Amino acid sequence: MLSGCGRRLLHVLGLSFPLLTCRPLFLWPHRLMKPLVVFVLGGPGAGKGTQCARIVEEMDQTMAANAQKNKFLIDGFPRNQDNLQGWNKTMDGKAEVSFVLFFDCNNEICIERCLERGKSSGRSDDNRESLEKRIQTYLQSTKPIIDLYEEMGKVKKIDASKSVDEVFDEVVKIFDKEG
Repeated sequence: MLSGCGRRLLHVLGLSFPLLTCRPLFLWPHRLMKPLVVFVLGGPGAGKGTQCARIVEEMDQTMAANAQKNKFLIDGFPRNQDNLQGWNKTMDGKAEVSFVLFFDCNNEICIERCLERGKSSGRSDDNRESLEKRIQTYLQSTKPIIDLYEEMGKVKKIDASKSVDEVFDEVVKIFDKEG
């Protein structure tokens, strides 16, 4: 269910540090609304981690200006149907998924980015064979989750094949519009 999510970034706004957890932790006064959650999804190498680091800074500024805005950013989750079912069972009535931020990028571009990253990251799975398997897993397991949220009208799609700054400009527009 929610196991395996320990490496996911759950950024609790209003605190000055990210939390790495298998169990979502929500700290908020009961008089406030339910926390809003943004799931960040995309294939390996689409730029989720790079953009999330930048989004967190923008969200921290928003929270500093208005403490009533309590959003949670969850990077790379849910990755499959089991994750989604676990989320729904555990978080029903406790949090609301505001939208899914979907970094859409051509598979070959994703592979090239990961191969480049692998030159300095030391990640053993940043090789062509592993990447092709990871992309197949993404297409079979995660893409259907994105499609499900698309049917609900909750997907904000970004062309992640552009430069880091161009992609972030689109991210900022989405967060400005969504509040």
